[in-house]
Amino acid sequence: MAKWTFEPGHTAAEFSARHMMVTHVRGHFKDVHGSLNFDPKNPAAASVEVTIDARKIWTGEPARDNHLRSADFLDAEKFPEITFRGHQVVVIGEVDYRVTGQLTIRGKTNPVELDVHYLGQWQTPWWEDGVDKGPKTRAGFVARTSINRQDFGVSWNDTMDRGGIVVSNTVEITIDAEAILEDE
Repeated sequence: MAKWTFEPGHTAAEFSARHMMVTHVRGHFKDVHGSLNFDPKNPAAASVEVTIDARKIWTGEPARDNHLRSADFLDAEKFPEITFRGHQVVVIGEVDYRVTGQLTIRGKTNPVELDVHYLGQWQTPWWEDGVDKGPKTRAGFVARTSINRQDFGVSWNDTMDRGGIVVSNTVEITIDAEAILEDE
């Protein structure tokens, strides 16, 4: 099984949650690291491990980012990492898979299913210090899931009139991953 490493500069996790019952707030994590064992001829045998630096959350609003890092939400000082470990893969289409694994946020771990779409692979240049040290083989993936943040102890909220809430419990997650082949 080929071993791949996620390229942090081209890998990101995005989240979206309803805000004040009227819109969505989106945010990103760019400091995403991990590895993948993957062969497109045998995707059912794949496995993945990912680590995200929770302290580097970004929504474009510094005050909101600080609140999301606080104990009200991610408690990033106490729990600086979000992790996912997936070892069960079901092939649901030619390039579509369902990956089941364990997601850990705020020290709480729960099973999560990711719907993964394989974008293919390509030989590419690899530049280091202005020198092309390639070619390297890169592969791309898009993964999506939905979680209930309450399951992970991310429970801060406030009520509004007519029964509304400030932040939805459902959080949509999209991961764009670019992996580099390390070892066949």
